[in-house]
Amino acid sequence: MSATVDETQAPNPDSAKSAERRALGVACGAHVLHDGYTDLIYLLLPIWQNEFGLGFAALGLMKTVFSGTLAGFQIPAGFLAERFGSTAILALGTALAGFGYVLAGFSNGVAFLVAALFVGGLGASTQHPLGSSLIAHAYAGTRSLKALGTYNFAGDIGKMTLPATAALLLALLPWRHTVMLLGALGGVAAVTIFLAMPRFHDKTDPVHKSDGAASASALAPGYAFPLLLSVGVIDSATRMAFLTFLPFVLTAKGASLQMVGLALTLVFAGGAAGKLVCAFIGARIGAVATVWLTETVTAAGILALLPLPLGAALILLPVVGIALNGTSSVLYGSVPDLVEPAWRQRAFGIFYTGTIGAGAVSPAIYGLLGDAVGIPAALFVVAAVVLVTLPITLVLRPVLLARLP
Repeated sequence: MSATVDETQAPNPDSAKSAERRALGVACGAHVLHDGYTDLIYLLLPIWQNEFGLGFAALGLMKTVFSGTLAGFQIPAGFLAERFGSTAILALGTALAGFGYVLAGFSNGVAFLVAALFVGGLGASTQHPLGSSLIAHAYAGTRSLKALGTYNFAGDIGKMTLPATAALLLALLPWRHTVMLLGALGGVAAVTIFLAMPRFHDKTDPVHKSDGAASASALAPGYAFPLLLSVGVIDSATRMAFLTFLPFVLTAKGASLQMVGLALTLVFAGGAAGKLVCAFIGARIGAVATVWLTETVTAAGILALLPLPLGAALILLPVVGIALNGTSSVLYGSVPDLVEPAWRQRAFGIFYTGTIGAGAVSPAIYGLLGDAVGIPAALFVVAAVVLVTLPITLVLRPVLLARLP
């Protein structure tokens, strides 16, 4: 009888590792599909313009409906996950996101298309908070930071692969058939998520015993998570403001439209690499040191771009991209250290809502500043605001030092 109890309390380590890998693989797969769905809209906007005779304001509304619904329902998704389980709600959301694209294929007017995009955004709202929470349940300590960085990187893969796949399909099929086919992937992915994702109940699960470090969340003061969120808001606002101004900075240097496209590709490629690399750097040197490194490089890179000639600016852009996006992996990966396990779905929902919302409104705010003082001066302000994150992270340092091995 005693031996039976001991076996229950000391499960096979190989089984725990397998559960970790499955959780990461399934969550990354969901991130690939959901972020691919989100950016697929950019490819479809010109098609919808021709199909329905839309103006640019209406096209902007299409994107806003999907992204706004995605951002606005992340917190309710966390509440639902607390009631019905993260895996079930993530699977349901994935099916709903795909169903939105299936509905779009049946659309016969703008109103129906807007409704379809609302359904898709509603389903997509589940992915960020619940995928992150499931990974945080599977991994602990510095291993959680690495896993969340890998998960963060997976989204960029989806942003590149799903629109590219759609572009190939559009050469063979009408757009309606294309989006319906891609939407059907959501149903397949939903079944896979529900069946393959390990069930985690709390941090006493065997998977978490592989990391002997105590959770910092038990020691985190009440102000820690709001401060981390403020760093995320500033970082996200900076990223979107910089990307808004960058084409105009390059055009002033004599860049052609094709060259601007290349420059943005260099930034995005660096950003994708930064999400993965900076997570591993953070696990190595700590979250605070990594944020100081990435935000300092971001500010310096923004300022250096202004006087540099076009050729040198293009060489610098991948480095700026790494720093610009790399901070996000460290911040997302630090959320589990600052909240109790039972509150993680809600915390991730709040964090993603705040950062995505900041990224949505910052181009308009900084755009007003650019109109008032000019783009170079506005970018000086952007670089200065980035550095505000540094003293904030010093306040968080006692908690985030728990990330160090």
